[in-house]
Amino acid sequence: MINLPNLLSIGRILCVPLFIILLLNNLYGWALFAFVAASITDAVDGLLARMLKQKTVLGSYLDPAADKLLNASSYITLAVMNLIPSWLTVIVVSRDVIICLGLMILFWTSHALEIRPSLASKLTTTFQFCTVIFALWSAYVAPVPNLLGFLIWATAIGTVVSGLQYIARGVRI
Repeated sequence: MINLPNLLSIGRILCVPLFIILLLNNLYGWALFAFVAASITDAVDGLLARMLKQKTVLGSYLDPAADKLLNASSYITLAVMNLIPSWLTVIVVSRDVIICLGLMILFWTSHALEIRPSLASKLTTTFQFCTVIFALWSAYVAPVPNLLGFLIWATAIGTVVSGLQYIARGVRI
């Protein structure tokens, strides 16, 4: 069923090509705006789904798919443009691929799927989004090397830790 939270997730998916085009054309201010708007919808769609009691099966797939698509495309494009280190992109994208593969394996082996992000995963997502925002800010307004450097390392460490947590959960299942 299409409801407001699902429409926000679809909007986030549709924002990805726009974001990439803006980045590739060095329109960092607009890219920053598009990314922040998409990031806000990530928080709002889940909140609305809970508050309005509009959680759906479609939404349980759309929301993480939109997140993974926005995240992976952001990191890949920023790395290609040398705005973030490529090694960080490999870590971030690899974690998402491993999570998706794990979910597919569990699905194919008829295990019940209940996707519950851990605290480490939520912090990692926050660091990942902030890294993109400050990389764009640095390109658009002014470099913030100390903050961006901290975010890059926090994102790397958080991504590895949360990835290991997901692998441990999958092995237990």
